[in-house]
Amino acid sequence: MEILQQDIMYLPGVGPNRKKILSTELGIETFGDLLEYYPYKHVDRSKVYRISELNGDMPFVQVVGRILSFETFEMGPRKERVVAHFTDGTGIMDLVWFNGGKYAKQNYRIGTDYLVFGRPSVFNNRLQVQHPDIEEPPLAGTPDGAAAPATAESAADATSAAGGTAGGVAIGFRPYYNTTEKMKKAGLTSRTIERFVKTLLEKLRTPVDETIPDFITTPRHLMGRDEALRTIHFPSSAALLEKARVRLKFEELFFVQLNILRYASDQRRKYAGFVFNRIGSVFNDFFYHHLPFPLTGAQKRVMHEIRRDVCSGRQMNRLLQGDVGSGKTLVALMAMLIAVDNGFQACIMAPTEILAEQHLQTIRAFLGDMSVRVELLTGIVKGKRRKEVLDGLLSGEVHILVGTHAVIEDTVQFARLGLVVVDEQHRFGVAQRAKLWGKGSDDRQHNKRSIPHVLVMTATPIPRTLAMTLYGDLDVSVIDELPPGRKPIQTTHVFDNRMTSLYDGIRRQIREGRQVYIVFPLIEESEKMDLKNLEQGFDVLCQVFPEFRLSKVHGKMKPKDKEEEMQKFVAGQTQILVATTVIEVGVNVPNASVMVILDAQRFGLSQLHQLRGRVGRGADQSYCILVTSYKLSEVTRKRIDIMCETNDGFRIAEADLKLRGPGDLEGTQQSGMAFDLKIADIARDGQLVQMARDEAQRIVDDDPTCTAEKYAMLWNRLRELRKSNVNWAAIS
Repeated sequence: MEILQQDIMYLPGVGPNRKKILSTELGIETFGDLLEYYPYKHVDRSKVYRISELNGDMPFVQVVGRILSFETFEMGPRKERVVAHFTDGTGIMDLVWFNGGKYAKQNYRIGTDYLVFGRPSVFNNRLQVQHPDIEEPPLAGTPDGAAAPATAESAADATSAAGGTAGGVAIGFRPYYNTTEKMKKAGLTSRTIERFVKTLLEKLRTPVDETIPDFITTPRHLMGRDEALRTIHFPSSAALLEKARVRLKFEELFFVQLNILRYASDQRRKYAGFVFNRIGSVFNDFFYHHLPFPLTGAQKRVMHEIRRDVCSGRQMNRLLQGDVGSGKTLVALMAMLIAVDNGFQACIMAPTEILAEQHLQTIRAFLGDMSVRVELLTGIVKGKRRKEVLDGLLSGEVHILVGTHAVIEDTVQFARLGLVVVDEQHRFGVAQRAKLWGKGSDDRQHNKRSIPHVLVMTATPIPRTLAMTLYGDLDVSVIDELPPGRKPIQTTHVFDNRMTSLYDGIRRQIREGRQVYIVFPLIEESEKMDLKNLEQGFDVLCQVFPEFRLSKVHGKMKPKDKEEEMQKFVAGQTQILVATTVIEVGVNVPNASVMVILDAQRFGLSQLHQLRGRVGRGADQSYCILVTSYKLSEVTRKRIDIMCETNDGFRIAEADLKLRGPGDLEGTQQSGMAFDLKIADIARDGQLVQMARDEAQRIVDDDPTCTAEKYAMLWNRLRELRKSNVNWAAIS
């Protein structure tokens, strides 16, 4: 529809200056952008009250009446309170402005009928509405040229008779739009946006183009797109508003899923995966002679899924989820050994040097004296040592490489890379992973390019509805069992006025031979202040615990100093590690049994869960203490309560998604899919996510090449929505 492509500047009332603000603040460039800028709420305006019916305990109401007079009260230097005395013939109330009173006196006329909307309250025994919404159009339902009702009271009667309309505005459900401070200063309020949308809808004299065929919308009982777009802004009933929301949410989710599944299907058709059909001496030697403990049922199940993938001839693209300590690294190592048995190299990429070095130590400890060469490549591996690693990769003598983002540098070349493991993948940009994936060899099988298998690991449990959107192109495996002998971590909430008692508990644990983490928050917006708090806190803790040795770690330290402090704690030379969230991943000290998180209210649920996972890694009972002040918001209290109630990472992730929302689901930093969710909510629209995915899967299965005329409307719309032709899904 060409009109929707028009520059928003040309909509009456906008112009170049307002266009600039709408563009920079809301991303509204065209008529279509405005149409898809949905209200965040609607307020029912269907009933008009009389002043005699009002009291100070009522919610928002509307009254039709007229201003009798204005009064101004001085409130200090250059401040004033403006009061308009307002009547509808049944009583009098005050309209009050603490800001904008000058505008009110200049623009609202005594004796003119107005529709007033606001929340009533009582002050000094007088009924008032502060900062009311006021409108002044002619009455709807009154024929042009006919005499208007003589009194405000009869105006209210006429409003009711006209089916709940006043001022030329259908007083059903009024839309409210999000605006920014910059917009408000420029006079671009929610009401202004409402007027722009009303003007636009009046200009749209033909229906908006449909994007979903009726063979989908009819059986799903979905409203047409034109009706939904008009209704979402100005609904005439709550039932129609809900139908419009469902239609527009489904549309958003459907095209996201169609994009994801089309990518995945395209990948399967275009690319082959190296075939690992041998279980050889390397894997068997490890399994029968070096396995540190029997595999759990969940680990066995995941290994069967991986084995099936790498034998299939198609590239494995699998997401491995599992709580901290569930044994993901062991599963990844066994998959890498299968690659080695089949003449390939493997690589595991971690987001931090600490985590990469942890993986190196863990893997070497698992392998023992086996003749599998495992090397590390991070920013601190330099000079002769770095050259030896690079030469070994190119010759094929290095079987497994462990590293950080340093492994994606152009100088790093593999002889035959067959498997890539990406740990805590949400910390890598998609473009970074693409470079690693592209380091596969150019072997060709069945006229397809063979590419390395990809195993993506995360210890951050991802709710199912979110996984279907962010990682919908990946097959998902879950390790939902902990190794035998692990005890659930006991989590308690302590207020910061009970620190003396907490310190006594820490002393008891250390005297029993345990170690303790004490975590300070470090958040970018206040990094200097937080760093100062940590430094001061460390000094205080040294005074509190003079009998023990303490280490300190934070992100501003030099890598060498940070590693030195970490190793002291790992080796048991220090009993308390005072740190920021740099220890969120990659620290494995089975002897540590206590995790104290200060100012726990400043952390999200998933981050609290990750930090808690640093303890409970041995056979001893472990504890997590969440320390907060008494002043907590309702949402924060819910977060703390959930942490104390359960150790189930998936339950925590679901709760976190509902409390915080899905955040930025798009952009290359996350999924690489070029869509913004304007109305759908992944946390609360799980059924619609599943419905959209089922429908999209059916279409991709029926038309994998995207050429069937039956689905032309869908593929054309998808092309309009996509902003990138990069096949991000092929690299998870």
